[in-house]
Amino acid sequence: MPAKTAKYIRIFDTTLRDGEQTPGVSLTFEDKIEIARQLSLLGVDTIEAGFPASSDGERKVIKEIAKAGLGTEICGLARANRNDIDAAIECDVDAVHVFIPTSPVQMKYAVNLTPEQVVSATVESVEYVKKHGLICEFSPMDATRSELPFLKQVCQAAEKAGMDRLNVPDTVGIMIPRTMNKLIEDIKTVVTVPISIHCHDDFGMAVANSLAAVEAGATQVHCTINGLGERAGNASLEEVVMALHMIYKLKTGVNTRLLYSTSRMVATLTGISVQANKAIVGENAFAHESGIHTRGVTVKPLTFEPIKPEVVGRTRKLVAGKLAGTRGIKAELEEIGIHPSEEQLKEIVQRVKDLGDKGKLVTDADLLALTSAVMGEVIAEEKVVDLCDLAVVTGIKVIPTASVRLVLDGKEYIAAETGVGPVDAVLKAIQKLTHNLAKIRLKEYRLEAITGGSNAVAEVVIKVEDEKGHIVSARAAREDIVMASVEAMINGINKCLIKSRKLGNKK
Repeated sequence: MPAKTAKYIRIFDTTLRDGEQTPGVSLTFEDKIEIARQLSLLGVDTIEAGFPASSDGERKVIKEIAKAGLGTEICGLARANRNDIDAAIECDVDAVHVFIPTSPVQMKYAVNLTPEQVVSATVESVEYVKKHGLICEFSPMDATRSELPFLKQVCQAAEKAGMDRLNVPDTVGIMIPRTMNKLIEDIKTVVTVPISIHCHDDFGMAVANSLAAVEAGATQVHCTINGLGERAGNASLEEVVMALHMIYKLKTGVNTRLLYSTSRMVATLTGISVQANKAIVGENAFAHESGIHTRGVTVKPLTFEPIKPEVVGRTRKLVAGKLAGTRGIKAELEEIGIHPSEEQLKEIVQRVKDLGDKGKLVTDADLLALTSAVMGEVIAEEKVVDLCDLAVVTGIKVIPTASVRLVLDGKEYIAAETGVGPVDAVLKAIQKLTHNLAKIRLKEYRLEAITGGSNAVAEVVIKVEDEKGHIVSARAAREDIVMASVEAMINGINKCLIKSRKLGNKK
């Protein structure tokens, strides 16, 4: 169904307000400033910076965001009373988002107001915001469980009082696209101001419902990065934006190439990881293992990729595993300058499948090791970096300290570092050398699996990245977590150097 709307859809980002209400998330002053700057670079139209009346700290950070000169509309949330609105005004925001419950259950049990009192508070609050010369966005909270005649009455009253935008919240995520479309159409018969939509994901339909609202004529969507928010979260910004761009052919102000980096930043600062199979920004969103898929994307990416990875700041990943195909593994090897014969490639693929059948995660390092054995090249021994000595000191009332001696291209280097634990200290010491000498940094560290018992075997998986953005992974398993971490790190660094140097030689 074509959208009944203008070609431009505003993106109202509420990561710093509704997103921060995610259970377990508490952003610091600095975190919120950093995210706000990134959201402005991303190109959202409005940043809902927070709820000013909630605390002194919240007012302080909202005011700081408002005066940062971000070039993006800064909004503060307020209940429909003067104290909340005054708190927002004091923060020097551009807009105030006023809300009040309009469903019978919330009017009675959340705010204990009669319908008449809700209408009166709505009018008074909107007029008060406009009296101070600010943009007013009004939300009849729990609109989707409100009685339609009363909802229309409140919306009309808010428009008459001067609201600039009407936001329709699906506060508990109960809508389906068909009913959302009908509700927006009904509301549009009684108001003329731009309509916005705010959906929660309790039934996994926040994005679908948001798009249904756009189809019906909504011109603004409330979103959060990674779909953060209370309970099951809000509509995911990256999914909404890409659907608008790619499926509906509508425009937003979002620079899609910054979607992945923004997602990663927010995940890091909030501590809420993105599920691997999440659309657009999940680690597996552009990963292919199945043989027919890897064959297709290596010949023509459009066969199994509706979005070019580069458009959202990603790269394609061909995964070696039990479902891997010959063409995908060949493409991955050729990327680093390895060209096996047909017979060698057949054997490499079979060994990869054998490992996958045993439930093993086949990393880049595993693939290189298998290739090395089959082709008679001992790639693992082509070490650019080697560990000579390692000493770690830790204990009660002792700052964990590590010193390492490495050989890089035949020259010895020594470094020492402290950390929050022995693993952190030793990886920092290694990075201190390799980042300065070879421009390689640790991108991800993961304790993949630990067997039971006091003699547990720890499996460490790491990802390292060079200055050109090449990322490789490596794995090691030992009873000593520190040594497993060191071996994985050294393996990853060697792989990264081998890969970058072979790519350089190709050029």
